[in-house]
Amino acid sequence: MTQKDKLVIFDTTLRDGEQSPGASMTRDEKVRIAKMLEKMHVDVIEAGFAIASQGDFESVRAVAEVIKDSTVCSLARAIKGDIERAGEAIKPANSGRIHTFIATSPIHMKYKLQMEPPKVLEQAVAAIKLARQFTDDVEFSLEDASRSEFDFMCRIIESVIDAGARTINLPDTVGYGEPGEYGFLFRRLIEAIPNSDKAIFSTHCHNDLGLAVANSLSAVMHGARQVECTINGLGERAGNAALEEIVMAVKTRKDLMPVETCIDISHIVPTSRLVSSITGFPVQPNKAIVGANAFAHESGIHQDGILKHRETYEIMRAEDVGWNTNKLVLGKHSGRAAVKARFEALGISFVDNDALNAAFVKFKDLADKKHEIFDEDLQALVSDTQAHSLVDVYELGEMEVVCKTGQSPRAKVEVKIRGKSVSADAIGSGPVDATFKAIESLVNSHSHLQLYSVNAITQGTDSLGDVTVRLEHDGQIVNGVGADTDIVTASAKAYLHALNLLSAHAAKAHPQHDGI
Repeated sequence: MTQKDKLVIFDTTLRDGEQSPGASMTRDEKVRIAKMLEKMHVDVIEAGFAIASQGDFESVRAVAEVIKDSTVCSLARAIKGDIERAGEAIKPANSGRIHTFIATSPIHMKYKLQMEPPKVLEQAVAAIKLARQFTDDVEFSLEDASRSEFDFMCRIIESVIDAGARTINLPDTVGYGEPGEYGFLFRRLIEAIPNSDKAIFSTHCHNDLGLAVANSLSAVMHGARQVECTINGLGERAGNAALEEIVMAVKTRKDLMPVETCIDISHIVPTSRLVSSITGFPVQPNKAIVGANAFAHESGIHQDGILKHRETYEIMRAEDVGWNTNKLVLGKHSGRAAVKARFEALGISFVDNDALNAAFVKFKDLADKKHEIFDEDLQALVSDTQAHSLVDVYELGEMEVVCKTGQSPRAKVEVKIRGKSVSADAIGSGPVDATFKAIESLVNSHSHLQLYSVNAITQGTDSLGDVTVRLEHDGQIVNGVGADTDIVTASAKAYLHALNLLSAHAAKAHPQHDGI
């Protein structure tokens, strides 16, 4: 493929996706996802915002150390300290990029930056020149481009390209764009800017009006050759353009799309499930490509058509994107080597034998409870194991829950607090409510439950249940996760995990409130 027909896929799940409230990820979780993105042949992985915190810096650096085939990128404001921190974070990468940005819309320049346009242009050029001292691969974003003035965009883009920017991103930061006008903006700019041929133009769309994918594809049709997107459309507010939808639209509509990607689409569904498991954000059943119903047919007319000729009602093959290709024949008689091999095939590695042994013990426990083990079970199992190994202030002991028709459910819960066992009884409107009340009576966290979500990992009544509990305390938000074949037990694990994160100050505010 030439530069004209190659569409660069820039994945920002680890940066913009993580800005979803409660979706913060640990360093090890980011590395796991990055490895799957690399296996998928994603061109650029935006691993984080290095200046945001020491944890973000270490996550970007950890991804840069292990990823060999994809470019690893760090976001940075057009500020000296941001750029230097980003440059240090990507230093170990085989291929590193600094992505710097500044707002260019009148409303942002006046009220947020409190800067005049000439000063904004000057700061942007200085940022590009500084970033080029760390890497030749520098991207510049005009934050809130869809509400910026055309003439000013022409001036600043021409100037930053002259300064060394090789990718120009025009973000629809607030989801304001409409496909016709947003796509045409790319064509106008590319035609009007004298040195536009020296840079790749990129799109980064938010989904506030449900138009992120449509806007991105429109931009591609009008000259954009990079799309910034996330797995499952994860992202702050209503999310970002979904990688799986962009890639499959380009592949399916080759008759219209003048580009190709290098994405190995067979890893789309496994990666989607990994991101969902780690973040605790379940995928809605009717989500395109990766939703449970994406290739399901209930209508008799549709079923008849599918049986006669598949393409009557399916424009893609479910197997191509990873559906029905990952069923395991693993059970209680499976050995450590077979289980380890399957973990590795899923992009899951362990820091040492102790970590592998802990996961294998969990696998054996699960195999005693259900007959058939799936990849999704293994991903949830590892997420649960790693989550509960991070902190150990609170640990679940024994539980007894009683539900009887006509009586309020009652729960007796033992919690080990720094190794000391305490227990409490509570009555609730349901078994989970009673369990949470019992735990809260022991820990007195004064936190507020913002989300309780249960997701069946696989089919069947013996399915491993994945529970997400989102707690808020003094403005801090955490996602606790727990997995078990018993939903009430999984719920208790998730609640305690969230409390552990709060106690460890692992709650995370948005690293970049003015995110592109």
